Amino acid sequence: MAVPNGSPNPASWDHDRDHNSVELSDKSEQEPKLKDFDIEGQGRRGSLHNVTALDESSTTESIGRQIEMESENTIKYRTCSWQKTAALLFSEYICLAIMSFPWSYSILGLVPGLILTVVIAGIVLYTSLITWYDTPSNSYNQRRFCLRHPEVRDVCDIGQYLFWDSKIAWWATAVMFLLNNTFIQGLHCVVGAEYLNTMSNGAVCTVVFSLVVAIISWCFSLPRTFSTLSKVATLSAFFTFISVVLAAVFASVEDHPAGYSAALGEPTVLVVPAKGTSFVKGMNAFLNISYTFIGQITLPSFIAEMKEPRDFWKSVTAVTIAEIIVFSVVGAVTYNYVGNQYMVAPAFGSIGDDVFKKVSFSFMIPTIIFLGVLYASVSARFIFFRLFEGTRHKGNNTVVGWAAWGGILAALWLAAFIIAEVIPFFSDLLSIMSSLFDSFFGFIFWGTAYIRMRAEDHGPRFFMVRGIRGWLGFIFNVFLILVGFFFLGPGTYAAVMSVVTSYADGTVGGVFTCASNAL
Repeated sequence: MAVPNGSPNPASWDHDRDHNSVELSDKSEQEPKLKDFDIEGQGRRGSLHNVTALDESSTTESIGRQIEMESENTIKYRTCSWQKTAALLFSEYICLAIMSFPWSYSILGLVPGLILTVVIAGIVLYTSLITWYDTPSNSYNQRRFCLRHPEVRDVCDIGQYLFWDSKIAWWATAVMFLLNNTFIQGLHCVVGAEYLNTMSNGAVCTVVFSLVVAIISWCFSLPRTFSTLSKVATLSAFFTFISVVLAAVFASVEDHPAGYSAALGEPTVLVVPAKGTSFVKGMNAFLNISYTFIGQITLPSFIAEMKEPRDFWKSVTAVTIAEIIVFSVVGAVTYNYVGNQYMVAPAFGSIGDDVFKKVSFSFMIPTIIFLGVLYASVSARFIFFRLFEGTRHKGNNTVVGWAAWGGILAALWLAAFIIAEVIPFFSDLLSIMSSLFDSFFGFIFWGTAYIRMRAEDHGPRFFMVRGIRGWLGFIFNVFLILVGFFFLGPGTYAAVMSVVTSYADGTVGGVFTCASNAL
């Protein structure tokens, strides 16, 4: 694909390499073992702002060449079928955060909570398809981002494109990308320590338990391809489903929830929010629901390793349908039997029978480990690919390659462990992640992506020349951007105030505390 006259050097988009794509190609010819499926993409990534989107045949050829170029490598990346990608998505979304839904419903009321569940799921599906999808009635050039630009490796590449090909935008996106993923790893260190404390009745210092979880997770993070991880992802999603269903069943069959007393009375279920519900509590409940759905940050990374990216819609649609059903049913049933007075997050802590609680929580072990592993792998891949792009270490089993891969993962898990000890509580950590990062990766990015691509296809006044469809699309995507800024501003305020209140009230231990966080 030719670069328009006057456009920047294509190599300018690779921030860690000074030489251009021709030099990389020459190097690959001189070094037969170097088969980097991404070399071709380096040229096109030079400046997406100035590169015309590929047509259908060019996209097919580009992906085919990427697969062919790594065919002789020991480690092959473009190997995921849509089923394997669906398994990765199921493991990402069918996760422990489901058990925050009963708490969110207790704050928001059952009806608003269920409505928000469906609405947020629909918005996330829509924005996920902006990342990938095509409109059948339009030409191929209307295809959304990742099919138009198969050289894209992750959300940071998209960030640079969306904000006028700015290197600052790329670096800002990279920082948020790594922080988001590391916070999620930290969350799973917190929950892993909660599980071990619950099972052992707080036999060991919580800091030690959190460190043990981080070390175990590092070991499981070592596989270098998503195709390999997809096998474990299937088991993770299956056991998580069993866990949340058991929790809902146990909550419904036991006589009373945990903490029951005659003074507090029988469980109370509210259809609408309780009178006097504070903005901070309501916003945190909303952010908890949003966090569980919003995962578009990983989608470009997953699509980049699919053998046939056009099948991605099958993966994301199947997962969204399952999400709505599981989240709504588990959240509503558990809330109905636990009630407002006895609800905690995650809801395992609301189960009164100690055996029931431990059995249902134990089925969550695979996802406690694996989801943190998945995000660690996404982050490590982002760093590793840029350090070793165009070298044999990227696609082959070399000492340097594996040492670097292990070292990157170790640094990420160390950072996650520190986060887990500084913010050692579940719902507030979810809220902080949701407000800081989901504001961009869940809403602002994709509203901006729609407007940029429609302007590219139809001119800056696209919403006027496309009739009612153009106006509706423009208004809805501006609304998405505004929702994102609402998350970022008031959402972050609410999340931070909740953390301050938790410390002030003494409801949580201090930083690096040995106090048990058992459910």
